Amino acid sequence: MVGNKEVITGSDFKRMVTGAYSEFLLEYENINELDGAGELPGTHILHTLGAAVMPLSDTTDDSIGGLARRVASAAVFGARGSAGVVLAQMFRGLGKGLSGKYNATSSEFGKAFQYGILYAQRVIPEQPERPIITIARAVAKGAYHAVRANVPIVEILQAAIEAGDQALEKLDKPDAGAKIMFTFLSGCLKGLDGNFVSPAVSLSLGLGAGQPGLPDPREDLVQPYCVRFTVRNPKGKVTELQHQLKEYADFVSAERRGGLVYFHIHTDRPGKVIDQAIGWGPLHSMHVTNMSESHVIEQHEAEMPVAMLAVAENTVQARQLHDAGIHTTVVGSEEFCPSVADVVNAVHSDLADAYVLIAWSRDFRLVFRQVKRLLGGRVELVLCENKSQQAQAIKAFNPHRSAAENARDMLRAAGL
Repeated sequence: MVGNKEVITGSDFKRMVTGAYSEFLLEYENINELDGAGELPGTHILHTLGAAVMPLSDTTDDSIGGLARRVASAAVFGARGSAGVVLAQMFRGLGKGLSGKYNATSSEFGKAFQYGILYAQRVIPEQPERPIITIARAVAKGAYHAVRANVPIVEILQAAIEAGDQALEKLDKPDAGAKIMFTFLSGCLKGLDGNFVSPAVSLSLGLGAGQPGLPDPREDLVQPYCVRFTVRNPKGKVTELQHQLKEYADFVSAERRGGLVYFHIHTDRPGKVIDQAIGWGPLHSMHVTNMSESHVIEQHEAEMPVAMLAVAENTVQARQLHDAGIHTTVVGSEEFCPSVADVVNAVHSDLADAYVLIAWSRDFRLVFRQVKRLLGGRVELVLCENKSQQAQAIKAFNPHRSAAENARDMLRAAGL
């Protein structure tokens, strides 16, 4: 048998990701009408993919491994809702499988795709098995046989879709999770063939104005890199230096201590930040952290040992939560779940040494668990079913106890 010598390039990967985004633009409202993946799963997936495509707009990296890693970091950090977290983990596994490769053979890409399916399966509880996992297992099996046959990547994707389609026929009713898997695969296939047209995707890649009424992926841009450094006797006022950095960041903190100024920045362009700061004076203690991966936060004189963080739908609820004892909130609802980035950024604010994260909806659970994976012991989770349980949990908080002790007491108070 003659071996398949097809090579998948970084450009091919870009087309696949943007093709998937384009397909979800067409299907996300239909997905919202289905049960099985929380409130408005199509919307959550679309915004997660919006975060994923944005790093492709101005990167100079042509390697498939480098692009896959950038997309994975943005997707994991920008993930919203249960469906978004699952898809982001698929990108994470794909990025791991393509790590270090400039181009990839069809077989290598197919194996990386199977790796992505495995990562997606890991974030969902096995019992009861959900349709998205049933379909994912079938898709992975179909892809496995195609990879073993060493066929082109188009045929691998087609085999995966066909295997999933057979599994879909066995489901009792249409399911949002299953629809998401098929939409993703179909979009990747269309993108690889160049068979998609999407003004919003063109907008994300800097190719022209977007069509009015369509979601704008620029609104989903995340800043997954935490940059910390000090400058000795910087040239210029601290407020002016902060203002200069805000062009490249969504969070900028600067604190003067004697002859040193301590900077803490969240950005998607760490190189730009360093280029900007290098002329201010001698730089010291430079640290760049990818916040979409497990990491330890350097603590800088936090205001309190432990704090509570919750989700507020609007300013009225935020005020009510504050009056009840919540120390900080992130904006979100079941219809528009907060992203992993929203929660991680709040924890990075150095308000407290540790946090108890309180969720009042099941739709927030995978997002909060993803934050726990990234931040480890810095956070503890109290995952309530509703706002009534959350209110009981808040009453049990004791500022003199650790985050772990508070989480245990608060869960008990909520009857969980």
